Amino acid sequence: MTDHDLTFDVPAVAESLDVVQDRFGAWWDTMAIDDARLRFSLETALAEIAANIVEHTRRTDAEAGRGYTVELCATDRELVAVLTDNGRPTDVDLSAVTMADPDEESGRGLALAIAALDRLEHEHTGGHNIWTLACNR
Repeated sequence: MTDHDLTFDVPAVAESLDVVQDRFGAWWDTMAIDDARLRFSLETALAEIAANIVEHTRRTDAEAGRGYTVELCATDRELVAVLTDNGRPTDVDLSAVTMADPDEESGRGLALAIAALDRLEHEHTGGHNIWTLACNR
């Protein structure tokens, strides 16, 4: 773990989206990176994936509640956000994601995240959906 790593847990509720963006902003401010494009790319993708987790994750164990962990990490090569939720497996083929039609009200989140990032990965391991978002520096 470096000085520029941050990990925090949030419940999978709409209010968590503000927390994620606030914590991202505070994390970003700890680094000496003067690249608005890089910040916008990672922040946009992070917001979209977090919103998808809030909207779409489901649990079979209602007592555990829905939640997710956000890990932010900066290396010399890339900036990475890893979001890990406790929901049921999400079946998603990232290679098949397309942008929704302009008249659609939803369906843009994954396409926006893919467009913003250098790498977006998803896996379901150990009862968790794990989303890895990365932007090259």
